[in-house]
Amino acid sequence: MQRRSFVQGAGIAGVLSAGVAPALVHAQQELRWRLTSGFPKSLDTIYGAADVFAKQVADMTGGKFKITVHPAGEIVPMPGLVDAVQSGSVEMGHTAPYYYFGKDEAFVLGCTIPFGLNSRQMTAWTNSGNGLKLMREFYRNYSIVNFPGGNTGAQMGGWFRKEIKTVADIKGLKMRIAGIAGRVFERLGAVSQSLPGGEIYQALEKGTIDAAEWVGPYDDKKLGFNKVVKNYYYPGFWEGGAQIDFFINAKAYDALTPEYKAIVEAAAAVAHTTMQAKYDVLNPGALSELVAGGVKLHKYSNDILKAAFKETTDLYAEISAKNPQFKKIYEDYAKFRKEQHLWFKFAEAGFDDFMQSQLL
Repeated sequence: MQRRSFVQGAGIAGVLSAGVAPALVHAQQELRWRLTSGFPKSLDTIYGAADVFAKQVADMTGGKFKITVHPAGEIVPMPGLVDAVQSGSVEMGHTAPYYYFGKDEAFVLGCTIPFGLNSRQMTAWTNSGNGLKLMREFYRNYSIVNFPGGNTGAQMGGWFRKEIKTVADIKGLKMRIAGIAGRVFERLGAVSQSLPGGEIYQALEKGTIDAAEWVGPYDDKKLGFNKVVKNYYYPGFWEGGAQIDFFINAKAYDALTPEYKAIVEAAAAVAHTTMQAKYDVLNPGALSELVAGGVKLHKYSNDILKAAFKETTDLYAEISAKNPQFKKIYEDYAKFRKEQHLWFKFAEAGFDDFMQSQLL
């Protein structure tokens, strides 16, 4: 996102929402769009960002531009979201781009990758680095215009029936894990499976999977994983800052007036910050409740993290060798990540380490 464009868009949105320029709103055409979510409605945080977006658009246009939000499966199932937006059967989608890595591995770079950027770094790369430019060039192949639409923050590392102390304990495990992270776990010996959020509990309960990851305490508690298994691991090294995107059909977006485009951009920015704010408010209490209910927290051992890091690095090299689009984006992403860690290591991590040692 170009910084100037964002500021201008937010400025227009502020004027509109304040009612200062009614003539501008009234001059616009009435529009009705449909947005299909990649998530069930029960997950009010991640699904709810689309509701926030739609409300902002309606409020800033005096109700002239209305977007109805539909949970996964109501119009199209989650796996069909990109195809639906690309074809124009729906104008918009709201999803985690890494779900579609089967189409092209480059999709994951618009969301999160193992040992990737944290949420602040991802927002920085997208908004003020080359992230939005590079991802939009890629999404053009799918007739999609994207806007950041939320971030979960760093996620937890999943639920396991038994403790995972060494790499050997991972071998043979059937684990629900999405995106390219599944390939990393496969290289460590696991059998990865991709399941929508609404199907994970049943798979754990029936024993068809041995482990599963989703997001973090608030969502995981809502989905009831703690009722089936008790070993809860951290950190989710494959999701240090998972960014959710709004995907808009390019023809539908191009047909918008400049004012409506600015409103869409501003509304997406509100939804983006709102999602992580909600997670940061709700996760601490949910984690406390889980532990009080008998859930056991475990940190992945350094041996597991180091083994996963090596396999991840090798995997990126292999993908880059055969996928020029992934290589182009990842090289910029990796350079940005290196520069960010030089800063975060001292200021952010130094401050956090001290504060956490004093308050916990």
